[in-house]
Amino acid sequence: MKVQLFLAALWLFSSSFAQQAYQFNTLIDLETTPVISQGRTGTCWSFSSTSFLESEIIRISGKQIDLSEMYTVRNTYPKKAENYIMRQGKAQFSEGGLAHDVMNSVREFGLVPQSVYSGIPGTQKGHNHAEMIAVLSSMLETYVNNPGRELSSKWRDAVQAMLDIYLGENVEEFNYDGKRYTPSSFSEMTGIDPDDYITLTSFAHAPYNESFILNIPDNWSNGSMYNLPLDEMMQIVDHALENGFTVELDCDVSERSFSSKDGVAIVPASSENTIKALQGIYPERQIDQVFRQSEFENYNTTDDHLMHITGLLEDQNGTRYYKVKNSWGTDESRNANGGYVYFSTSYMRLKAISIMVHKDALPEAIARKLNL
Repeated sequence: MKVQLFLAALWLFSSSFAQQAYQFNTLIDLETTPVISQGRTGTCWSFSSTSFLESEIIRISGKQIDLSEMYTVRNTYPKKAENYIMRQGKAQFSEGGLAHDVMNSVREFGLVPQSVYSGIPGTQKGHNHAEMIAVLSSMLETYVNNPGRELSSKWRDAVQAMLDIYLGENVEEFNYDGKRYTPSSFSEMTGIDPDDYITLTSFAHAPYNESFILNIPDNWSNGSMYNLPLDEMMQIVDHALENGFTVELDCDVSERSFSSKDGVAIVPASSENTIKALQGIYPERQIDQVFRQSEFENYNTTDDHLMHITGLLEDQNGTRYYKVKNSWGTDESRNANGGYVYFSTSYMRLKAISIMVHKDALPEAIARKLNL
């Protein structure tokens, strides 16, 4: 009898925790451009931020414009090289970057459509920057470590020449929809004003409600971010989506609980059940400011990927997820949900390094507090 009671209790316990396959209901789905692949490059910062700008153009004017990601990359690399050379090699020169690098490029160099500048030379089928980065890195290292320690005056021209070879010569004027544009006039036509966009983050090692430079490897340009308590940063994301604004996201995707193949990103309560949690609903850890900070300071949370938040969903239990547009293409064998990944609220609270939004997307109380 005791054995029967034990088995019955065990069955009831296991049934109560029977795993349910994910079923999502869309709450908000804002208009954006198609998912594309960044190829074999580390330029997610340009692909995601360009997608963000394309959605902003749709919101502002209703126009669908396919912008060139590589035009921004082409004009950012000389800035990276300058930073590396002027710091005598004591800086990072890599493919990484952040959303404000795109805004800085728009401010100085404008925008061009993809049809004018693809950044794919000759018969090459997709983006592949492995050789280009190796060549540029070797060049810069040579200039920094030359035996005479006298910097050659030719280094800027050499960098520009390499970029011309691998990405294509820069653009000065072009035709689009029957009109003649410069990159600056084209940028003005889109309605994008880079000064309208702000970056926000949430970390306890800096004062809240002030801006500071977050010291992460890809912040090579020393961009400032407004620092807010975690609940307020999340409030901004929700408020933006609810009012028609998409959100640019810098995040950590190195966790085993992030899966483009499964199309979800979650924080299971037990790390032993990560794979199981990717297949169906599983209890998640609740994330507070203290745990978020500790994971950042022990290097479990790092900035390694930028993506674009375009909507909001919920599962059959009412748990909310953010619809996040990736730039790894739409191959179904590697990317579920048409190239989107659904971030649980817990994952966002833990792994969102920073966000970028139009300043009008902020709740009024937070905007007043930040003097925006």
